[in-house]
Amino acid sequence: MNKPGSAGAQGGGAGGVAGPTAAAAAQAAQRQRSLLQRTDADIGSLLDNFSHLLKAARINDPVRNAQEAFQMEVHAARVVQAADSLLKLVSELKQSAVFSDFLSLNRSINQRIVKFGEQSQDAEKLLVTIGDEIANSLQELESHYYASPYRTLEADTEMFQPSSNDDSLLANAS
Repeated sequence: MNKPGSAGAQGGGAGGVAGPTAAAAAQAAQRQRSLLQRTDADIGSLLDNFSHLLKAARINDPVRNAQEAFQMEVHAARVVQAADSLLKLVSELKQSAVFSDFLSLNRSINQRIVKFGEQSQDAEKLLVTIGDEIANSLQELESHYYASPYRTLEADTEMFQPSSNDDSLLANAS
């Protein structure tokens, strides 16, 4: 049986987690200690009332039987209350285990952050490599174009002379 003081060994430390998550982990540890204390109290109550119930059942005096029957009913009701409280506590513990697993949730989030950071760096390196390849290919294409025997002098002069459209645009701009 776990004692209330042993809760720190199970889930008390946040393990270097900072910020709001550390506060949530501390709150979860405090809640765990509280639940363990409730468990101990409910089990103690269950055992005490059951032992009182057994003691009351041993008396065979007819005068005291009515009084003892009432005490037996009271102790039986307390046993039922303690058992009900333990069942509610088990339900809370299950919910706590499902919804309050902050430490593993933080580990998972941190692993995903690292993974996405690595993917981002890989994508950036790939984009830089593609950009370098494109620049080299463009430079190679330009050198082939300007060294090509099929390139004519007329094509070069047409490319650098303004057309009539360009003249009208220049006139409108001024």
